[in-house]
Amino acid sequence: MSTVGIVMLVHTALDRAQQVAHHWTASGCPVVIHVDKKVPRRTYRAFHDACMKDPLIRFSSRHRCDWGTWGIVAASQSASELLLSEFPDIRHVYLASGSCLPLRPVQELIDYLASRPRTDFIESATTADVPWTVGGLDHERFTLRFPFSWKKQRWLFDRYVNLQRRLGIKRKIPAGIVPHMGSQWWCLTRQTLSAILQDPERPMFDRYFSKVWIPDESYFQTLARQYSTNIESRSLTLSKFDFQGKPHIFYDDHLQLLRRSDCFVARKIWPRAHRLYDAFLTDKAGAMKRTEPNPGKIDRIFAKAVERRTRGRDGLYMQSRFPRHGNENGLTSNPYSMFQGFTELFENFEPWLARATGARVHGHLFGPDRVEFAGGQTMINGALSDSAAIRDYNPTSFLTSLIWNTRGERQCFQFGPADNQEINWLLARDPNAQVSVITGAWAVPLFRSNRNFADLRKEAARLQQIESKHLEILRSVWTKARVRIWTMAEFVEAPMEPIQTIVDEIGPANPRRLTEVPTMVDLTGFGQFLQNLKNQGMHPYLMGDFPVEQAPVNAPKEKRKPYLVR
Repeated sequence: MSTVGIVMLVHTALDRAQQVAHHWTASGCPVVIHVDKKVPRRTYRAFHDACMKDPLIRFSSRHRCDWGTWGIVAASQSASELLLSEFPDIRHVYLASGSCLPLRPVQELIDYLASRPRTDFIESATTADVPWTVGGLDHERFTLRFPFSWKKQRWLFDRYVNLQRRLGIKRKIPAGIVPHMGSQWWCLTRQTLSAILQDPERPMFDRYFSKVWIPDESYFQTLARQYSTNIESRSLTLSKFDFQGKPHIFYDDHLQLLRRSDCFVARKIWPRAHRLYDAFLTDKAGAMKRTEPNPGKIDRIFAKAVERRTRGRDGLYMQSRFPRHGNENGLTSNPYSMFQGFTELFENFEPWLARATGARVHGHLFGPDRVEFAGGQTMINGALSDSAAIRDYNPTSFLTSLIWNTRGERQCFQFGPADNQEINWLLARDPNAQVSVITGAWAVPLFRSNRNFADLRKEAARLQQIESKHLEILRSVWTKARVRIWTMAEFVEAPMEPIQTIVDEIGPANPRRLTEVPTMVDLTGFGQFLQNLKNQGMHPYLMGDFPVEQAPVNAPKEKRKPYLVR
């Protein structure tokens, strides 16, 4: 008979528990099974009768096992006492669950423990050193009372905890006890386990720990420190938890991952993971090599999974982790550029910018009539339509989807005060955004239009008010975008330098001087147009100090100032 005995706590998937129990006994390991009292009597009886055909299987008295309650410890105690009394040759007791699966041949575990006859394997750390507690209760779980179930009576649980905190009610920790915590899945020597179970002060310890929150993570972990002469503070069972404290479940596609862990046992295995059970319970040829258990080899993978679950990927919004405002892992996935006032000031600016930078340059993506995709497309990557109604259902999601679905290609688009303004804060807060604004350039189309001046004045006042609010957002303390703002007057005075800077940032890694420049629209008379707006009672201040042209009628036309310097 083996020197290793197994205590198995079972509450569901009894067929799998029976299969694993027979796997343990086939290598000579006696097994004592505890079945949760919540399992129906008829189901329990059928399971009991099927297992009792094996002479190395026993069943302990049953306890009701609710999460975080004393019943799990009581079940472990009852099963351990029966195992120690029925099988006197046992030297190590291995606690497992019905969902645990041996990953290596059982004989390797037996040999491993036989070479360490005085070593207890139990994760045991003081509350100050435990990083994995979830819910804010570390040391308090030992000093407060918890008569209500955290899962079934959460409202009462939270309020009773808060009441104890306000009143300063605290339980006294028994003398000589230093609370420790760790995984409930341990492997203890007969000497240590029997000392815990036969301690004359056990009734007092049981009374105290029965009121501790989640005692299965602290009872044996604390008392083992009282009696063990050699503790290895680690579990031989691979048990991983997510950021909420819930155990990871292993499925068939985790086969290679489990092989890499070199651990003896893993939990929690999905009951219908047939490939895992077939591989590890029957495939002797595929057994893992003899080596020290090293779950740290796959910790990086789990850490990456937790990060992916909690933070996601930059700029990706998915139903499993739609972020709270301000808690996004990157508003967008790639750098992009927004231009305001450039198409109004330069002729054919979009095709020129596309040639100069190699980026995909769109028109007004948030224009009132339609989405102006580059090249006049009606649909783009990600099945994004040019419908303004669909876009306006959620403009911020439209922009983030566009950037996500065109990863690897720089996107540029035009914007203005006549467009949908709901994306203003997204643009300002996004570090990926490069925002270039020529203030007041929206007046150029008005100047060139053939509309009644009263209507122009009214429209100019509306657009100026909208752009003014947008500029306040771009200049706020929360802005993280790369923002450049020029008045129209200063930009027209010297346009070459800012255009070169913008193109250098967007273009290839080795920038070069521009050899082609966009053609500026004819602004003859624009200064007088602005003066007329002022004369009508509207103050166009966003354009800057734009001069009023009062040249003689017959004076020769002055040559336009060149803005390409070779």
